[in-house]
Amino acid sequence: MALMADRILNIAAYQFVHVADPEAVAAWIRSLGEAGALRGTVLVAPEGLNVFLAGDEAALRAFVAALRGDARFATIVVKESRSRVQPFARLKVKVKPEIISFRRDGASPLQGRAPVVSPASLARWISQGTDDDGRRLVLLDTRNREEVAHGSFAGALTLPIDNFTELPEALAPHRDDLRDATVVSFCTGGIRCEKAALWLRNDGMDNLLQLEGGILGYLEQVGGTGYDGRCFVFDGRVALDAGLQPLVDTPQT
Repeated sequence: MALMADRILNIAAYQFVHVADPEAVAAWIRSLGEAGALRGTVLVAPEGLNVFLAGDEAALRAFVAALRGDARFATIVVKESRSRVQPFARLKVKVKPEIISFRRDGASPLQGRAPVVSPASLARWISQGTDDDGRRLVLLDTRNREEVAHGSFAGALTLPIDNFTELPEALAPHRDDLRDATVVSFCTGGIRCEKAALWLRNDGMDNLLQLEGGILGYLEQVGGTGYDGRCFVFDGRVALDAGLQPLVDTPQT
């Protein structure tokens, strides 16, 4: 039974990097995915890659090795989880204007990055109730209301949004109340905070940090300390618990 439970490897990864030839990169990635019989979604844009794939472990590791063989993607960080069955119906590789749509100037991770806090440090801060300097801690959920409904960090500031692009306006009424806090933004795998945290800091919110690796990285590295419920994911598993086990484990066809 343990072998069956571990049969499918799932990966989530992204990399912000200049891609001058997104169509060519998409065709190359599609060929790699097809060769390994992988399924999932890969977005390619002039600003980088966003990857959600699942399949045989050896095939996926070969895919990641090939990806890292390209100097542009050599440092891509991959988060892993497992499922009993394939959670994707097919392989989709798409070229998009952005790998995560935010539609605001001053939010390009190609020009910089907001400061991060590691999962281990955040777990410690949650246990303390403050950061290491004694400032009160506020966790800011940048996901939409459907995702939040499955679970979030206990006591996190959540916003009534349906689309990531709505976040700045939804957060605006809370910003004065957050001035004396250390604010840590988080999302599923970290990609949305790469843009949101950068934009908010550029907009004067210099007490804002981002959680390195998002919720998935946090659960993978330190478990469920301070997290209530499950983490919504964008595939047939629906949501993962603190042990990265799926809510739904039925094959996609």
